[in-house]
Amino acid sequence: MSTKVALFATCLADQFWPEVATATVKVLERAGCTVTFDARQTCCGQPAFNSGYRDDAKAVARHWLDVFAGAEHVVMPSGSCAAMVHRYEQLFADEPGQLARAHELIGRTHELAGFLVRVLGVTDLGARFPGKVAFHDSCHGLRELGQREEPRALLRQVTGLELVEFTNGATCCGFGGTFAVKFPELSTAMADHRLAGTAGLAIDAITAVDASCLMQLRGRLQRTGSNLRVLHLAEILAS
Repeated sequence: MSTKVALFATCLADQFWPEVATATVKVLERAGCTVTFDARQTCCGQPAFNSGYRDDAKAVARHWLDVFAGAEHVVMPSGSCAAMVHRYEQLFADEPGQLARAHELIGRTHELAGFLVRVLGVTDLGARFPGKVAFHDSCHGLRELGQREEPRALLRQVTGLELVEFTNGATCCGFGGTFAVKFPELSTAMADHRLAGTAGLAIDAITAVDASCLMQLRGRLQRTGSNLRVLHLAEILAS
């Protein structure tokens, strides 16, 4: 019997990078899952939460819990959104009823790479991608979800792909959601610092588990005239 997965597409995939959501479905189906998509889904509430608008974040989060209440597993191509769902326990600390619902669903909510490796035990998806690829650790995926090896384990099984590391370690890309809007100069400087970690590596592409990080880096690359490819992990695994 196949594992049933409810896809949370995320706002960024829905509005800016739909190829990521499409690739996620392809990867999950290749891993033997049955994937459903509930069109009622909206935001996870992270932008409002991070900006201090807790009541607004709660309204969105309640709807999220309603939409995915009956899901066997909820999977999303985003460590950032998955980390936000895990914060629902903090968000609803003063609402016992919602807190119980959140606690019950958190254990069934996963970022894509973590779900494939930790839950399904899958690393080889039969993907092929010729080229040298640097993996960027998103802050939420690495520091909040504790996922470092999972995406790397998946990339190492991709035929033709050579995985390399940034020379400046696991540093932030500078996006940070509304941070990039409020502090654009600082955000740009952080992106430039992150991209400096690819100097001398002769890579063909950068990948990560979060479209937000990749949009930040891709935007900076485009503005500096670079042709370096930027792809979500799901896009590589679906290749």
